[in-house]
Amino acid sequence: MSTQPLIGQSVSRLEGHLKVTGKAKYAGDYTTSGLLYGYIVNSTITKGKITAIHTEEAKALTGVIEVFSHENKPSLAWLDLKYADMDAPPGTVFKPLHDGDILCNGQPIALVVAETFELARYAASLVRVEYEEEHFETNLKNNLDKARAPKIGLATLLKPLPPKPVGDFEKAFNQSYAQVEAEYSHGTEHHNPLELFATTTIYEKDGKLTIYDKTQGTVNCQVYVANVFGLSFKDVRVISPYVGGAFGSGLRPQYQLFFSVLAALQLKRSVKVMLDRHQMFTFGHRPPTIQHTRFGADKDGKVNALNHSAFAETSQFEDYTEVVVNWSHMLYPAENTLMEYKLVPLDVYSPLDMRAPGGSTGIHAIESSMDELAYKLNIDPLELRLINYADRDVSVDRPYSSKELKECYLQGAEKFGWANRNPQPRSMKRGNKLVGYGMATGIWEANRLPARAEVAFTKQGKLQVKSAVTDIGTGTFTVISQIAADELGLLLGDVNFSYGDSKMPFAPIQGGSFTIASVGTAVREACKALRKKLLKKAQKMEGSAFADASIDDVVFREGAMYRKDDPSIFVKLTTVIDANKGRPVKTTNFAVPNVFKLKKYSRATHSAAFVEVEVDEELGVVNVTRALTVVAAGRIINPKTARSQVLGGMVWSISKALREETISDYNLGKYMNPNLAEYHIPVHADIHELDVMFVEEKEEILNDLGIKGVGEIGLVAMPPAIANAIYHATGKRINQFPIHLEALL
Repeated sequence: MSTQPLIGQSVSRLEGHLKVTGKAKYAGDYTTSGLLYGYIVNSTITKGKITAIHTEEAKALTGVIEVFSHENKPSLAWLDLKYADMDAPPGTVFKPLHDGDILCNGQPIALVVAETFELARYAASLVRVEYEEEHFETNLKNNLDKARAPKIGLATLLKPLPPKPVGDFEKAFNQSYAQVEAEYSHGTEHHNPLELFATTTIYEKDGKLTIYDKTQGTVNCQVYVANVFGLSFKDVRVISPYVGGAFGSGLRPQYQLFFSVLAALQLKRSVKVMLDRHQMFTFGHRPPTIQHTRFGADKDGKVNALNHSAFAETSQFEDYTEVVVNWSHMLYPAENTLMEYKLVPLDVYSPLDMRAPGGSTGIHAIESSMDELAYKLNIDPLELRLINYADRDVSVDRPYSSKELKECYLQGAEKFGWANRNPQPRSMKRGNKLVGYGMATGIWEANRLPARAEVAFTKQGKLQVKSAVTDIGTGTFTVISQIAADELGLLLGDVNFSYGDSKMPFAPIQGGSFTIASVGTAVREACKALRKKLLKKAQKMEGSAFADASIDDVVFREGAMYRKDDPSIFVKLTTVIDANKGRPVKTTNFAVPNVFKLKKYSRATHSAAFVEVEVDEELGVVNVTRALTVVAAGRIINPKTARSQVLGGMVWSISKALREETISDYNLGKYMNPNLAEYHIPVHADIHELDVMFVEEKEEILNDLGIKGVGEIGLVAMPPAIANAIYHATGKRINQFPIHLEALL
């Protein structure tokens, strides 16, 4: 009479059929009668002022309703917020149409609204703008003299600044038996999810707004719209049930949301605004970063000196930061450290979190430096990491809540066949291809944020679960349903999870690998409270066999409540609802992490990546022929969706290491390849044998579910493992991402 637990099962995505058949509706798919379409005009200069904007020709077209610019914008609230949204860095949030000042190339400066999208786009091409240009700077490397420490703000809570120096780094490094010193550079990367950013704002008769938006945070966008336009929160509803990829680009409200709402309120009509692919390059990006490392070790391989410095780009109006240099001391217990992180304000739009922000940048420098150190010491790269293995996070002198990284190393090495590697560079060949093996360590923070959830059991025998959380394609819908079903002992089909709606219970933005740890915990707590309520209702039933039972005396399974001491005694949950006059039994719970408990531990997901590459000896073309990522992430709720997340990170790793880069023309201050034809990402032919393993890890501190996130961990270790494998294959250490084939010729 037992129901098999759903947690731990590889359940296929519940919404998968809707997506592959085209029935899932995204933000740009919604329509209504009388819907208008907006198309945004972007600045063609990088810095200066608009001296005149000519809209007459565009407005003369039949079907063009209005052209909005800074000259005719309505009065906006803005409330002069320092933090206009949950993910805003310190500084002043960008305010579209605030004035005629141009802060960066591609800045949105006008909106054409028309009866059709095609007409709006054509009319936008007729808008003529006159500028007064000013001198600008967009080159990070040429402006390192302007580097400064980041401003401290609320974002520092989730993105801590570098730790203070420990010991005497300079002395220890100079006296080290083995030393490595290197510079690493990462080019600009832009978010290019499959779904373009779109907002459809439905203007209701009572002046309320129902907004379908591509976002990673419905509540975040609701707060943003209400604050900017001076509206009541209850009059703004943001819905985002399906998101066609985001990876951080939807953490902050993007400017199409502002323009869609602006036009809808002014015209009292429903308005849809969608960005085209070119415009996807006009907001947010992974910032170019220059790093310097100096690592020292004794003759036995024990690292005794760590120096990691990073210089990253930010805008002139916000201090966007990443955690880049903190990771090395978390992994390797050196007694002498020096970590530095500085920003260089440039005339660009503010950077934006992109999958594994900071981690995928910093880990490359750290793990390639460790690889170089291994060669100098003539120690196997894996053995060097085992020599420097730490059970505690010595950077803050705290134990890890859980850490099975050593098992990642050992199990991964065995499965990959690391022992078959000839340690000498250029020693392994396959035909005319040089073969290389590389490995690297991965680490990503395991966080948890407050979240709220509502659950209700109905007379139809269904468990209704509600949360404002989005599902950006990571499997949130499925995994939350599994958690809820197990808590009430139900079949998966008896759980109805409603999500992606700001009118539902609060959820934080979806990102940072903390969603299931946060929202999943809230759902679990709500279900536990619901079990107690159902027991109380059962105790009040006439002749109840549960009158003297406590919650520990009963078990929920197969849609019923059973006595543990006598499984023949049970009551169906629908019978309890019938006794409640058919009314659902529901509860809403707010799950808040115990910060005092969490502060006693460092919390992280760990991984080890192993990579094989083939490098054409004559052409320099690199192929990642096989790769393995081994992850320790606590309890895995759904191995199938978790594996999919890590695989996605591994594909992106190939992109980051070998393909992906936005090219800048510093004389024009603009990006030169804002399209998917010239912004190179991997295709099917680039992806070969990829595998994922999860090691057993018991996590009891972060949350009662014992889980950690896996969204970012698949991306942090594999890019340096690729670089290390290329060195092993060719004897050339290339420290610039992406690695171009001409560097290997």
